[in-house]
Amino acid sequence: MLLTYEQVRTYGLPATEGKSGDPRWSAFARRYGFDPRRPVQWEVEALEPAELQRLVLAAVDPYIDRTVLAQQIAREEKQRRALADFLCGWGADGRR
Repeated sequence: MLLTYEQVRTYGLPATEGKSGDPRWSAFARRYGFDPRRPVQWEVEALEPAELQRLVLAAVDPYIDRTVLAQQIAREEKQRRALADFLCGWGADGRR
């Protein structure tokens, strides 16, 4: 996952030393007024976990097929019930 520069500014994320060999740095530095000789970067982990989750969900939401998701959730629930039934019976009659 990548952050936009606007997100970095909005959240006031701290910069850390960037990769000196990143070929994209000079263009980015020129565009946003950074020193091209001193690359910096921002870590997505600097966001609060709840905000990071919100951003990820908002980014993928337009691509979710709700029908497929509902079918998958139903399949997983059926598997959970089958596993719970199996575990409830484990050892009850001395076998398994």
